[in-house]
Order: sequence, then C-alpha cells, then structure tokens
Amino acid sequence: QVQLVESGGGLVQAGDSLRLSCAASGRARGMYAMGWFRQAPGKEREFVASISGSGGSTYYGDSVKGRFTISRDNAKNTVYLQMNSLKPDDTAVYSCAAGLSLGSPFDYWGQGTQVTVSS
Repeated sequence: QVQLVESGGGLVQAGDSLRLSCAASGRARGMYAMGWFRQAPGKEREFVASISGSGGSTYYGDSVKGRFTISRDNAKNTVYLQMNSLKPDDTAVYSCAAGLSLGSPFDYWGQGTQVTVSS
C-alpha cells in the first residue's frame, strides 16, 4: 500500500503562483510514477501532469503546458506541482496518484487539495 497526502492548496488570485506537494508513505520504496489530476465541480477528472520514477520523463495536459511544472524529490518521497500564471479555470480539487510506471494505471490516490483561483 502507498499512502499519498497532498498539501499546498488555497485561495489565490488570477496570475498568482502556487506549489502543491504530495508526500508518499507506506510501500513507497522504489520509484513510483506519479501524476497530478484535477476535478472541478460538474466536470470530469482531468489529467494535469505526470512524472516517471526517475524524474527523467514528464508529461502535461494541454491546458497547463508552459504554466505548470511537475518535479519530484525521491529522497523525500515527495512530488511537487508548481503552478504559475493561474487562471480561474484552474480552480479544482487537485489529487496526486501513484503507479508502477507511466504506462501503468495509477493505483493509489490521495484525498486531494482544493485550489481556488479568483478573477
């Protein structure tokens, strides 16, 4: 089992930046692929970004490319999502997820953290 806990959400204004963190514990040995997803009220869950276990490969959803950066610190078992130039459309609950590899399903999910961007 892998436990994931997100933090760093909050209320910001459009144009501001925010950094989310996802701390992994439990069977967090080894390097799981990690991802960030978001879900806004009334909308389906949306892929935001993912990163390989080594951190050497990253992928982004079209709506966040050029504004968000995913990174990881394996020594701390933590993944980050740096969000810049935030827009009201970025308002959602952001959740992190872990899987054996980028090509595998994400089997473990955190509870999520709310990000609200005011105009």
